[in-house]
Amino acid sequence: MAAPRASAMPPAATERGRQRPFGRLCAVLNVVGAVWMSAIMLLVLADVFGRNVLGAPIAGVPELVAYSLAGSVFLQMPNTLLTGRFVRAELFIQSLEARRPIAAAVFNLVFNTLGVALFVVVLYQLFGQFAADYAAPERNSTGVRGIFLIPNWPLTLIITSGVALTLVTYALRAASWGLTLRREVVARQEGSPVGWVYIAWLTVAAASCLAVFSLDLTRFEIGALSFLAIIAFVLAGIDIAIGLIGASFLAIWLMMGTPAVAAKVLKLTFDSFLRDYFFGVVPLFVLMGLILKETDIAADMFQMTRWMLRGVRGGLGVATVLANAIFAAITGSSIASAAVFSKIATPELLRHGYSPRFSVGVVAGSSVLGMLIPPSLLLIVYGFIAQVSVGVLFIAAIVPGMVLAAAMSVTIIGMARFWPAYVGQPDESAGDPESLGSAVMKLAPMLLLVTAVIGGIYAGYTTPVEAGAIGAGGALLIAAAMGRLDARRLWTAMIETGHVTVSILFLILAANVFTRMLALSGLPQEMAVWLSGAGLSFIAFMTLYIIVVIFLGMFLESVSLLLILVPFVLPIVETFGGDLVWFGIVTVVAVEMGLLTPPMGIACYVVRSTLNDPDISVRDVFAGAFPFTLIMLMVTLLLIAVPALTLVFV
Repeated sequence: MAAPRASAMPPAATERGRQRPFGRLCAVLNVVGAVWMSAIMLLVLADVFGRNVLGAPIAGVPELVAYSLAGSVFLQMPNTLLTGRFVRAELFIQSLEARRPIAAAVFNLVFNTLGVALFVVVLYQLFGQFAADYAAPERNSTGVRGIFLIPNWPLTLIITSGVALTLVTYALRAASWGLTLRREVVARQEGSPVGWVYIAWLTVAAASCLAVFSLDLTRFEIGALSFLAIIAFVLAGIDIAIGLIGASFLAIWLMMGTPAVAAKVLKLTFDSFLRDYFFGVVPLFVLMGLILKETDIAADMFQMTRWMLRGVRGGLGVATVLANAIFAAITGSSIASAAVFSKIATPELLRHGYSPRFSVGVVAGSSVLGMLIPPSLLLIVYGFIAQVSVGVLFIAAIVPGMVLAAAMSVTIIGMARFWPAYVGQPDESAGDPESLGSAVMKLAPMLLLVTAVIGGIYAGYTTPVEAGAIGAGGALLIAAAMGRLDARRLWTAMIETGHVTVSILFLILAANVFTRMLALSGLPQEMAVWLSGAGLSFIAFMTLYIIVVIFLGMFLESVSLLLILVPFVLPIVETFGGDLVWFGIVTVVAVEMGLLTPPMGIACYVVRSTLNDPDISVRDVFAGAFPFTLIMLMVTLLLIAVPALTLVFV
């Protein structure tokens, strides 16, 4: 899943940073980490082959994968930050950068200084852990007793080095924004009140935060304040992970009365949290999707589905939905779907007589299938947060995904018949000649790949990590067999896989700190007791929850919204006796509506920027996507009313 890009530094400073020795060092480490991360696929595939074909599994694969994943993530973290790939909500900060450069410089300076402070704390703690691991390598090791052991200190050294370089990157960002602030103030005559108004505002905000330390607050009150602070930080434009960690660190400090406990929570999280075999599912599914995206497989799917629906009124629109559904079963990314089909489907829709607003709307609207139809990275993230099997979530999402795709298709046919003024006057007879044989040849490899990935999980033959390795390996074979895989495309997919994986796993790491803070505060449990005492029914709670999700989705990116909201509401859902698998599917559908709703609406902006057509505005894309937002809302309500739709195969 491609995360939204955040501006790491002012553009000129970013380019200079990449060209300097520090930037080149980060780039080299990024390459090493990307190759190491990609090697996970080969290791898992070798284990699957050895176990199922030779009857000789490789001992210690989970430990090796966990070791490699943690090391590769921290090797790539500095460059991921330097290239602006950490996730943040950009709506507010981008507006400031365009209209109020002094204010934007102040905010960015403060945000990056907070990043420096947090990484200083983490680095100090990790140095101690490295010393302990180095002093007792036999006791502090990873592997299988009696077969092999790998000392932990090299990995701890890599993690510590990655944290140190990320700290330097944040410091460079802070210095760059400091220089920008000085330059902007001087340009507007030094002493101009404009910039100092924002500085005064931030000073008051900081003083208010310090004043909290002098108050005698309960843990519940501290947890509630930290939750509100996180929402404020995120909306203001801070890197999401830094906002989660920063607010949680201060909250734990307040609750425990000492920063030492909060610092130890950060050390444990950074040092050991990512050493988990099941996190390997993230880079493997991302690599699979990016390989097929880079090799233009989506164009084949679109041509095949449009041939199947030739002559059907609204058929090209339905073909876009079906092609998106198939592509979703490969990439797991709505943003990738929006970008790819903006280039492939929109020109064809316009050429065949569909209205511009409908054409961009159907591409943006159907792109949301990418985060529901498995394998979905949003479901993977939810599984990690809720401690629910990712494989079970994938299986549970099959029927809801089919229902959503069918609802969109039926709506398109209905609009073409009863609302032709909106859809346009398309000529459905035109199109490239196809035959049944050629259509099957185009579709068969993708169906085999999807069957191998999802079917293996459903049948219990493979874990999600193993299915991801099979998917990535299968994608490589298919792309190579079709003659579309060259060194440049493979390299692009590997580097992008690293950036996406780092941005996602760093968010999940931050969410783990946030979850620990919530557990200490007792906030979710207190809210559950309060809701029970208020006599609120589960249906009423779910209705309120969906409203909150839709509202926050207007401002927050999907993964960030999950990481902030789900840890808070999970204990409440469990109190009501709700099924966490069903709740995850409902949540993902509701969260995905945020991709289509203003002002955030990332999918709509992706469609607009990819097309770059002066005759099609962002407003046209949002208007075109509105019917599909209503369809998603109806499907969400249907899933709430009929939970069995989610649990058919579970």
